[in-house]
Parts: sequence; structure tokens; C-alpha cells
Amino acid sequence: MNKSKMLGMGLLFYLLAAVSSFFIFSVTLFSNTGDSLLDNVPAPKTSDGNVVFDVSLPKTEVCPLNGELFSKQQRKWWESHRPLGVMIENHEESRPQSGLSNADVIYEFVAEGGITRFLAVYYCDTAEMVGPVRSARTYFLDMISEYADYPLYAHVGGANTPGPANALGQIEDYGWQSYNDLNQFSVGFPTFWRDNERLPGVATEHTVYSTTQKLWDIGKKRKLTEKNEDGDKWDEEFVPWKFKKEAGTAERGKVQTISYSFWDGYAAYSVSWKYDPVTNIYTRSNGGKPHVDNNTDKPLAVKDLIVLYMKESRANDGYEGNLHMLYGDKGSGKAVFFMDGQRIEGTWNKKDRTSRTIFKDKTGTEMQLNPGAIWISVLDTANTSLIVK
Repeated sequence: MNKSKMLGMGLLFYLLAAVSSFFIFSVTLFSNTGDSLLDNVPAPKTSDGNVVFDVSLPKTEVCPLNGELFSKQQRKWWESHRPLGVMIENHEESRPQSGLSNADVIYEFVAEGGITRFLAVYYCDTAEMVGPVRSARTYFLDMISEYADYPLYAHVGGANTPGPANALGQIEDYGWQSYNDLNQFSVGFPTFWRDNERLPGVATEHTVYSTTQKLWDIGKKRKLTEKNEDGDKWDEEFVPWKFKKEAGTAERGKVQTISYSFWDGYAAYSVSWKYDPVTNIYTRSNGGKPHVDNNTDKPLAVKDLIVLYMKESRANDGYEGNLHMLYGDKGSGKAVFFMDGQRIEGTWNKKDRTSRTIFKDKTGTEMQLNPGAIWISVLDTANTSLIVK
């Protein structure tokens, strides 16, 4: 072999080795959870026990709960804890609530007597104040159970009459008590406190508040961060929803308003959403008034609105007034999705308590949602109040 051929072969082997090394390095760098890319990211600041992020940083990191983009600083922070569900009430005296605008996902059910209640799920963002915090219900346990074996769950007491609606009994049965369960009756002050001045003149039961950081701090004390005490990560079996790029202005639909009521005769809990085709968001009104967050004084707005139809029934557990509710939240049913100014008919399916609720369109294809805040309202299967214009 002459010298030119030998040099050519040597150069080829060198290039192959260089490319292989770069490929191996790249795979090593990007195939893990991204920790090496976050090593030099500064920690967020804290103010009065609350976390404050640098809003000027590029938003490149995808929130696994709702697909929204946040900074590497924020991702490094959220990867140190697990999802947190907070029971927030919607009694007229509890409005305006605090912290709903920071939730990644919100579930809305009638809790009793036509009065709706929210399960606000936090992971990728933080709220300086959340509340008023109210009591646990069994169907909300089913929803938060989708996020981890031991999701943090904050509430003030709960339904405890023996029977199918016994939320506090179920919390004990699931092995949550004194571990991931954050009951105000056991956690107490200063994690929870009563603020009688924030909403002056309301009844005492509408005055309990906390902060997401205080609640995550309790989880840390209980060795429930991104891992449990056995070293298992919360998201090892988590099934994220699918997300897409939101439609461009020219592709957006013409659905302008969505309205529905939960129970006939309870206008204070009727809901309407106004679509803005420029920002591609839906803004909420409740009881005929803009529904604002007391932390920001701004209306609640989401990228995805989902209406699920589930069989609603009474628990018949002997509780006064037979107020405790049950929902057929396992199995499957009808769903209506609103995004990009469009109405999309589809279905939901949830195998059991810990299974993820899967959304599909009418062709059976799994739904791809818009990145951003997600609001899920649950109506009875016989409810025909949905009006779309």
C-alpha cells in the first residue's frame, strides 16, 4: 500500500473515531434526565419563604404535566419535588381564591349541594398563597392518584362517614396517612393558617390558606421529594398526556364562548369561557362574573378546556342531607375538548384509581393538547347545559 493510501486510511479512521466519540458523548449528555445540563443553573431566590424565578431566562424546558415551557432554572427546582394536589373551595364566600392561576392542571366537580370544588395540581410552578383550602372527597383522591404512588395531597379534614364516600378512611387504606397526606388537622400551623382579613366578613371555614412551598417542605421532612424513602422516583410509572404545537392564527377555529351549569338552579356556580383568537386562551367567568385570582387580580385563563361526563350519584351513607357525592370516574365516557378555538368530541378512559385518564378523539386517536394550563370540569352524564357559540 502506498503512502497516500495509508494516509487516507489513517485520516478516515481518525474521522470515524472522532465522530463516534462525539456521538457517545452526545448520547451520554442528552439521554439522561438532563441533570448535567442543569448543574450550573443558579437556584431561584426565595422571598418570605416563597420561590422567585428569573423571568428573563429562556423558556426551553417542558413541564411533564401540561407541556408548558419554563426555564432551566425552574426545571431544576421542580425536579426536586413531586406533584402536589390542593383542595380549593368554590363557595361564593371563598372567591376570589388564591393560587389557581399557578396550577398546572385543575379538576372541578360538584362537592355537595350544587357547590363546586377544585383539585389544583402543582408541580412546575409555585403559588405564594393557595386557598381557601377545604376538605377531601373520594373522587379527588382518584384524580390525584394518577400522578404518583404517593402524591402530596393537601386538605382540611374530609368526608368520613362510613361508606363509599369515606375519603379520610380511604386515605388511611391507601397508606397515605402521615406520609403524603397533608391534612391541616395534623400538619397545622405555620404550614396552614387562618387569614380572616384576606376575605373580610366570610365564615371561618373559608379562611384556611397555605403556600405550595410550605407544603412541599412538609413533603421533604417526610422524605418525599422527587424520590420516596426507598429511592423510587415519583414519575417512574407516570404517563404524561400528549402535547402538540398550538395552531397558528389562520388555523384557529371560530368557537367564541363555552358555557355550562353543573346543577339547575345554581347560577352562582355556572361557568362561561371566552376565547381570544389572538392569544389562543380561554378566560373564565363564574356565576356571571370574571373569575380572578386573588394573588394577581387577573382572570383565570387556560390553553385547554376539557369537559368530562361522568355518572353523578349520592353516596347514601347516612350523612345529613345525603350530601356526599360519588362519580363514575373509572371506566369510560364522553368528553368534549376546547382548544385553538375548536370544539372536538371525544372520550375519556380510566382503568382504576391509579391509572392515568386517557383522552381520545372520536376516531380513537389519543388527543394532543396545547401546552399550557389545563382545566377539567366534570358534568353528570344527563347534563345537557353545554352551550357553544
